[in-house]
Amino acid sequence: MKSRKSLTSKHTRIKVGITIGDPAGIGPIATMKALKQLNGLADFTVIGDSSVLSNIRYCHLLDLGKIKGKKIRCGRATGEGGLASLAYLNKAIDLLKDKKIDCLVTCPVSKEAINKAGFKFYGHTEYLAERFNVKHYAMILLNDYLKFGLVTRHLPLKDVSSRLTGDNLSRTILLTYEALRKLFFIKTPRLAVCAINPHASDNGVIGSEENMLIKPLINKLKTKIATLEGPLPAEIAIVRAFRGQYHCLIAMYHDQALIPLKLTERFGGVNLTVGLPFIRTSPLHGTAFDIANNPSRVDPTSLIEAIETAVECTSNLKKA
Repeated sequence: MKSRKSLTSKHTRIKVGITIGDPAGIGPIATMKALKQLNGLADFTVIGDSSVLSNIRYCHLLDLGKIKGKKIRCGRATGEGGLASLAYLNKAIDLLKDKKIDCLVTCPVSKEAINKAGFKFYGHTEYLAERFNVKHYAMILLNDYLKFGLVTRHLPLKDVSSRLTGDNLSRTILLTYEALRKLFFIKTPRLAVCAINPHASDNGVIGSEENMLIKPLINKLKTKIATLEGPLPAEIAIVRAFRGQYHCLIAMYHDQALIPLKLTERFGGVNLTVGLPFIRTSPLHGTAFDIANNPSRVDPTSLIEAIETAVECTSNLKKA
């Protein structure tokens, strides 16, 4: 992520679509605060409802009119909010397919609310991949200190090991490596794979995944990525990456990446989806229903970084 100042003069022609997420969450407030700080960075189209965006400026507002007056109650997961947030996302997909926006930044939605509206929804990443008929994709989580490629995403911890396969591990490593080269212009990315078990299993004493799956796959992939290392105990890999030894780590599960990201940057961080035919980012937080009624507590840092990253990566992709 680069400074706002350095991006502003170079990328003003990038067309960024922003969906406000669940209208009862903090997405609308964060969007208004972020755009106030990012005025002039790019051409912004916000997809949402004017009824929850008070006097929004610095953008083109695409008002879908899904929320009328006081129909939505701020701070609660409802079917109405879920239906509206899905409508915003579907409209953004139309804009992407029609080339009216170059990239997409999504504010948080509530899976509970969308399911209450009658739709099975597992997350933005999976939904976008399905709508664009993409089979191979990955999630990269990053802040100013660390980057992680995720092998598994929103799974119960008890299911992670059974869902860890050579295919999804290999895809994540290769997609992450290429993203670092093409989107961040890192010529020779240095990657390390985190182990799934404590102490990287102590050579098979604590679990078998490292010896049976992860080590053989890494040895195989080294013919393509000479700088690939691991599996390393996660805490060792994270400390080394924080000190600059690695450009990116491969995490086996969601919280293996999220905990160090939150510890190193409390209010920042970005979720970047790679493998789609466009750049999609989102902030590293949820709907935060508990503070949605208190705008003064909403920190837009993560959304600001998500927007800046979308602009930077889209611009770099155009140059590649």
